[in-house]
Amino acid sequence: MMAIYRIFCGYIWYYLLFASMVFEGTYGQGNGWLSAHATFYGSNQNPTTLGGACGYDNTFHAGFGIHTAALSGALFRGGEACGACYQVMCDAKADAKWCLRRRVVTVTATNFCPQNNNGGWCDLPRHHFDMSMPAFLRIARQGNEGVVPVIYRRVTCKRRGGVRFTLRGQGNFNMVMISNVGGSGDVKAAWIKGSRMSAWMPMHRNWGANWQSSVYLRSQKLSFKIALVDGKTMSFFDVVPSNWKFGQTFSSRGQFF
Repeated sequence: MMAIYRIFCGYIWYYLLFASMVFEGTYGQGNGWLSAHATFYGSNQNPTTLGGACGYDNTFHAGFGIHTAALSGALFRGGEACGACYQVMCDAKADAKWCLRRRVVTVTATNFCPQNNNGGWCDLPRHHFDMSMPAFLRIARQGNEGVVPVIYRRVTCKRRGGVRFTLRGQGNFNMVMISNVGGSGDVKAAWIKGSRMSAWMPMHRNWGANWQSSVYLRSQKLSFKIALVDGKTMSFFDVVPSNWKFGQTFSSRGQFF
C-alpha cells in the first residue's frame, strides 16, 4: 500500500509541476502570447456603437457583442484585421496595482486607433488595444484611466449563426459589409455572383469590412465566396433573394470554425 501511495503522490507532483509550467508558459509569453499595452475609450458611449473604421454600425447586430477593441496600425493592417479575435490578459507581473490577476477577455477588432506620430501608444510599431470599457474592466481595476501592460494572442472567433452580409451602395455601385465571421475572423478576399452570372466576380476592400463591386446585380439572387487570412475559403449560395434592397442584412447558413 505504501508503494502505491508513493507512486500516486509522484503522479500528483508531476501533474502539478506540468500545470505550473504550462501556466508559466502562457503567462510568461510562451504559447503565442505577445506583449502590448491597452486602455479603453468610449466610456460615455454605448459600447455597441464602437464599430468605427471597420464600418460596423452596431457591434451587437454584427455579432460581436460589446467586448471590442480599436487596434493600433501595426495590428489593424489597413482594415484586414476587422473581425479578428484576440485573447487579452493584463500583465500583473508588470503592473500589480491595476491589473486583475489571471483575468482574460476575448475581444473582436472593430476599429482603428490612429497614430499621432509623436510617440503615442498607437504609433508604429507599437501593438496597442484601445478597448471598450466593458472589455477593459474584465482585466483591469476600475479607477485606472491610464495604460496597462498586457499580453495577447490570436484566437479562433466563435460566432452564433451564419456569416452576415449587409448590402450598401446605390445603382451599379454595390458595397457589402461582411460580419459575424467565425474562424480567424479576418477576411482576405471576397467574391460575388448574381444568379444570371456564370463566374465569380472579385470584390475589392473599400474600407474596413466593406467590400465593393461595380457590376449590375439588380433582380438577381446573390451568392458570395469568402477567403480568410488563414487560407480557409467558403461559398455561400443564394444568400440574398432577387428582390433585395440596399440597407438589408442577410444571414447565411454557413460559418467558419
